Amino acid sequence: MKSKFDTTKTVPLTRVASPAWPRPQHLPLGRLHRMAWRDVGASAGEPWLLLHGGPGSSCQPGMLRSFDLSRQRVVAPDQRGCGASLPKGRTAGNHTAALVADMEALRKHLGIERWSVLAGSWGTVVALAYTQAHPQRVQRLVLRGAFALSRREVGGLLLPSSRVRQSLRWGSLWPVSPGTVLPIALRRLTQLIQSGTPGVASLRAARGWGLLETAMAARSQRRSLRHTALTNPRQASSIRREWASMRRGEKRAIARLQRPGKTRADRNAFAKFRIQAHYLRHAGFMRPGQLDLSVMQAARHGTPVDWVHGQFDAICPPANSRRWAALGRAVGGAVSHVEPPSGHLGHEPAMLPALRLSVRRTLT
Repeated sequence: MKSKFDTTKTVPLTRVASPAWPRPQHLPLGRLHRMAWRDVGASAGEPWLLLHGGPGSSCQPGMLRSFDLSRQRVVAPDQRGCGASLPKGRTAGNHTAALVADMEALRKHLGIERWSVLAGSWGTVVALAYTQAHPQRVQRLVLRGAFALSRREVGGLLLPSSRVRQSLRWGSLWPVSPGTVLPIALRRLTQLIQSGTPGVASLRAARGWGLLETAMAARSQRRSLRHTALTNPRQASSIRREWASMRRGEKRAIARLQRPGKTRADRNAFAKFRIQAHYLRHAGFMRPGQLDLSVMQAARHGTPVDWVHGQFDAICPPANSRRWAALGRAVGGAVSHVEPPSGHLGHEPAMLPALRLSVRRTLT
């Protein structure tokens, strides 16, 4: 029986005012965890599961901008230990199979038969793992900036080059020395971030990690701006504003590196990067080749997949989505693949329209 949302046409991109971001509800997950989740949009609309990146981040109101909330229902959970989920920053009992089980528990709790999934960055790993475990529950996937859990991606962030260190005016503040191999770097960072009594080095590690994320995202936007300035001057002005805002954030983060005392922002950063270090040290708790298998299984099951990847993404290489889109097509999957002239973030001026086209299009 076909879903009532099944059509072939592309819906108009009407602008809908976002509702107030509701207070989260919490779903108990055994003895250790309570997952925070929000339910936004049309209660009887096309259901979507929204999976945030990270690991360690959380869902944010701006992530709703891809949806038409007058006809779509968005369920936005914060993954274990993340955001408003409790206890914050907890790594015990926290692994990808548990996240998959959490999403399925939430689906059953809400009485949703099938839903589509929009995921970005690390969220694409969770989305593929969920689809592999519960293919009959996934209507379709829209995967932005797919993360391959590769050494190139993780090392590109956590092993900054001498040029990056110099541009960020770090000196010896980053606790991983040049030339350190990635497993040792991750072990060192994990020890600092997991410390029960954080000292100066731990504080610098948490602040520096956040600074590296901001700097890499800004680098992506700068690449996008250089391209768009030549091809689309009107859009370039929007990208320039976004990039300038990110550069201001980068400068504030640099100024905070040596500031004494721990703030609320620092406590949030410790919780976030505690989760991130935990997942990265364990390669996302994914077996070698498991992501490829998930892509092929989704294709063979007939689950449509839209791969949307910024052409200038400096965090997750666009080659990730190109390869997986080709792999899905090779086994007969219903695959779409686009590369807007943007960086890594979902709200960037060139990325958001591409996401809207994918998310607001319905299926046969």
